[in-house]
Amino acid sequence: MNWTGMSHSGRKNSWSVLLELKLSGEDVIASERAAALCNACDLSGKSLFVLPHTDHLVGYIIRLENAFYEHAQTYYYTEIRRVKSHKEFLNKTTHQLLFVRHQFKIAFFSELKQDTQNALKNYRTAYNLVHELRAHETNMLEIKTMAGFINYKICRLCFQHNTPLDAIAQFRKHIDLCKKKIGSAELAFEHAAWMSKQFQAFGDLFDEAIKLGLTAIQTQNPGFYYQQAAYYAQERKQLASMLCNHDPSVPYPNPDPLETQTGVLDFYGQRPWRQGILSFDLSDPEKEKMGILSLQLKEKNVLHSELIITLLSNAVAQFKKYKCPRMKSHLMVQMGEEYHYAKDYAKALKLLDYVMCDYRSEGWWTLLTSILTTALKCSYLMAQLKDYITYSLELLGRASTLKEDQKSRIEKNLIKVLMNESPDPEPDCDAAAVKASQKLWADRVSLAGSNIFTIEVQDFIPFVQCKAKFLAPSFHVDVPVQFDVYLRADCPHPIRFSKLCISFNNQDYNQYCVVEEAYQKSDILEQSSQGTMCLVPGKTRKFSFKFVAKTEDVGKKIEITSVDLILGSESGRCVVLNWRGGGGDASSSQEALQAARSFKRRPKLPDNEVHWDTLTIQASTMIISRVPNISVQLRHEPPALTNEMYCLIVTVQSHEETVAKDVKLTAGLKPGQDANLTQKTQVTLHGTDACDDSFPALLPDIPVGDLQPGEKLEKPIYIRCGTVGARMFLFYISYLINTVVEGKEILCRCHRDETVTIDTVFPFDVAVKFVSTKLEHLDRVFADIPFLLMTDILSASPWPLTIVTSKLQLSASMTPVDQLESYVENVVLQTGESASECFCLRCPPVTNASGVATGCYIISWKRSSPVESVPVVNTVITLPHVIVESIPLHVNADLPSFGRVRESLPVRYHLQNKTNLVQDVEVSVEPSDAFMFSGLKQIRLRILPGSQQEMLYNFYPLMAGYQQLPSLHVNLLRFPSFTNQLLRRFIPTHIFVKPQGRQADDNSIAAA
Repeated sequence: MNWTGMSHSGRKNSWSVLLELKLSGEDVIASERAAALCNACDLSGKSLFVLPHTDHLVGYIIRLENAFYEHAQTYYYTEIRRVKSHKEFLNKTTHQLLFVRHQFKIAFFSELKQDTQNALKNYRTAYNLVHELRAHETNMLEIKTMAGFINYKICRLCFQHNTPLDAIAQFRKHIDLCKKKIGSAELAFEHAAWMSKQFQAFGDLFDEAIKLGLTAIQTQNPGFYYQQAAYYAQERKQLASMLCNHDPSVPYPNPDPLETQTGVLDFYGQRPWRQGILSFDLSDPEKEKMGILSLQLKEKNVLHSELIITLLSNAVAQFKKYKCPRMKSHLMVQMGEEYHYAKDYAKALKLLDYVMCDYRSEGWWTLLTSILTTALKCSYLMAQLKDYITYSLELLGRASTLKEDQKSRIEKNLIKVLMNESPDPEPDCDAAAVKASQKLWADRVSLAGSNIFTIEVQDFIPFVQCKAKFLAPSFHVDVPVQFDVYLRADCPHPIRFSKLCISFNNQDYNQYCVVEEAYQKSDILEQSSQGTMCLVPGKTRKFSFKFVAKTEDVGKKIEITSVDLILGSESGRCVVLNWRGGGGDASSSQEALQAARSFKRRPKLPDNEVHWDTLTIQASTMIISRVPNISVQLRHEPPALTNEMYCLIVTVQSHEETVAKDVKLTAGLKPGQDANLTQKTQVTLHGTDACDDSFPALLPDIPVGDLQPGEKLEKPIYIRCGTVGARMFLFYISYLINTVVEGKEILCRCHRDETVTIDTVFPFDVAVKFVSTKLEHLDRVFADIPFLLMTDILSASPWPLTIVTSKLQLSASMTPVDQLESYVENVVLQTGESASECFCLRCPPVTNASGVATGCYIISWKRSSPVESVPVVNTVITLPHVIVESIPLHVNADLPSFGRVRESLPVRYHLQNKTNLVQDVEVSVEPSDAFMFSGLKQIRLRILPGSQQEMLYNFYPLMAGYQQLPSLHVNLLRFPSFTNQLLRRFIPTHIFVKPQGRQADDNSIAAA
């Protein structure tokens, strides 16, 4: 290293040396070599850094980084102090420019030192010092250049400090101070270029800050600054076109005033031909003139449109990002106009066509007309036939704000194009471009290609409006389908069309809806309005159509899929205006809404004319079946009873003039109801047999045969409803009949349907209860002890019911005491009446303590009717379970049903042992005031298992009436839980005593 030979250029430098060593083991002489190297290079030991290849390399790198940072901090700090020391000797009177320079240096070194707060402070001071300089035309550019540099630094630091409002305020201040410092009037385009650059630079800073995390809003985003930059770029283009329109023969100055000896400027913003001259006086006016000329000639070669389009593109991207659709559309229009100016007509058309939809939908007709005019020029200059025709059609329409003479010129050009001729040039087009386009048009005329252009109308607003309307929302198949097509032209002159055709979703009808008129090509703009297809501006023309619908379209919708209006002829060029559906264009829906809300009184028109705004589009109609000429009556007796075969008689009578063929009946539950109803409803034609769950809920297409005119037939339908509730039943009659429509015989299928809602109710309510032989309610029964089962049948039917019979089916755990017979056989119950039965049963001992099944009660019944064939319905009632308990002793009493005063009343008690043990029984009788008795008052017995003991008493009544018998008390020594309360369930406690007769028996009196 030739250390001593290096030049330091007179500056104070700080050096550090980095040694990269590959050590193998411990180097003993490493420190000695490092000391020798420091001595040779005149370095301190702190400036020598060793970077060994060891496992601790990261630690050495961090130490090296910190050392470099400290060296840099020290260096910039020293430089700031050096500049400040120079600044102390400056005088604002004579060293005004140096004040700006030194302040900028201090700020710049502070920024390098990463002291951004001080840097921002010094940049602000430098900026203020710049604007304190005396400004003149000769130094205006230098002042603005330095102001722009410093402003950029200030704004950048503000964004770094996350104070965007300060950056915006600084930029606005900067623009306010500099926007009027134009400088030389001959170089005004330079000021516009500088202003454009300022806005662009701030937009870039703003966008960069957003990418680093700053949040922008819709009203304050970089798009506005790019837009303003584009505005000044456009102003630059306009100024350049005025100031730089030199004759092509003017040569560029030689020698070049913009060249310097070194090839670079000494100071930014100074003129190359006036470097180092601080005087405001022009020492060499001729040289100044040549310099200005050279700048103007260079500006003439600048592609301004490219600069403008780039800025507008940046702005559009920002406004799209922040959801500002109108700003985006506005700038896209400007981009399209710039592309048009730059003669890039294809891109211009693409952009303009994109934004037209927004302006159409929002109704900005003036703006739309301006855009369409530019688009028409582009399509003419490119000789694009379809685009030219499309834009011409719209510029002739009601949305165009052009004057009548301009519309007339466009209409004539359109007719020329349709006649395969070249149109006249559009005004305000470049002469060279017009000449080139005329050649293209000539080629289009000579080339034989596709001459039919189909234009979808719903996306724009042509000069012809169309509305199609069916005369009714539905038509019967035996009535011709009728509809009208209304056309209205908005062009300046009457115009003839060659063909009108309507297309339907069923293409078989298309052939019936065509209007065609042949004429000469020269008659398209003929003033006569007598032709069928001639449309007069402002007048509504109606075309009526009708056709017979096909029988297979019954129940289907017929829709107008498109309306085609053909302008021109196949010999020249043919334009097909295609409306989807029943008409309407991009503005029709908005106009219809405005017309509906308008309260403006419309003038009265002749009978054959209508107001266009009052017409509505009816693009579809329904084909429905022929009106049936039969009557359907339903005869029945509601409500229906659960599970009965409910009879409903359908009476059909024909009122047709001819034979009704292939008559079919569909009867049953109407579809679409609850699924449970479908499962619990059965329909049959045969009512003699009860139907089960396998029968359907709906019987479809029951053949009935043919019906002669006036003939009547009856069809009984039997319905079984398994659950209560309301059901809707459908009875659908269909038949075929021949009819003539518009001289054409067709076979129509007619139908009539009737629906009826039938309520289903329970025929009766059944109450079941268990009672003792004393008719007392039992919540449980005792094994081998007889008890009574009582049933009550309460009629809930509004019609008389006949109980045919009843049957008790006992379970295996129940046995009857006597023979089971029906006591309600052939009983007729009116509404609210009831019939009761009583059965005596016994239950043997069981092991199941939770309950024993009793069985079921079957009631056979039917609705009382003189018709003998009404089927009998069997209703099965499941009897409740009963709890069975065992008792150790059963006591029953034999006594007469009544007694008589002063007559002996024998009573016999039977005590039966129900256990397998010998029972020790204590029996006692408690006297009563109403009786005297004879017999054992108290006794102790022993009863063997399964055997019984009888006890006889004679009771002698003393009082008449319902009297209490002497109470029998039983005490079981083995079963203390057996109480007298339980005993009273089995034996009577009271008896009715009759009084004595009038003729007393002497013997009985003597006995008393």
